[in-house]
Amino acid sequence: MYFCHKLIEDKGMKRILVAEDNDSNYLLMSYILKRDYEFSRARNGREAVDMVLSEKPDLVLMDIKMPIMDGIEATRLIKAKLPDLPIVALTANAFDNDRQQAFDAGCCDFLSKPISADNCLKVIARHIEK
Repeated sequence: MYFCHKLIEDKGMKRILVAEDNDSNYLLMSYILKRDYEFSRARNGREAVDMVLSEKPDLVLMDIKMPIMDGIEATRLIKAKLPDLPIVALTANAFDNDRQQAFDAGCCDFLSKPISADNCLKVIARHIEK
């Protein structure tokens, strides 16, 4: 568990947990987020659940396909404890059934990979204030 950008206590910025196992996808997300948000990374769903409960982020960007525990199961576990926490699904699978599965698990929004910076920031802004 580590912070890749700024310490959370720094400057009172909104905190985002990026649950992403792929390094290149995470690097893209960090580039998108680095100016406006503090963020940390979970590399699998189990780590995401643990980090949400300990760090209390303002929003989670949740990759759906991850090792150890997938994003769907992680979302269900997080929502059972923190039902109001916004969780945005990230996935390369953009079929209607994938979207529905994410929403059924408790995700409030959905971003398809490859992620567009503008779209990502709009979705985040919809769910948390800067």
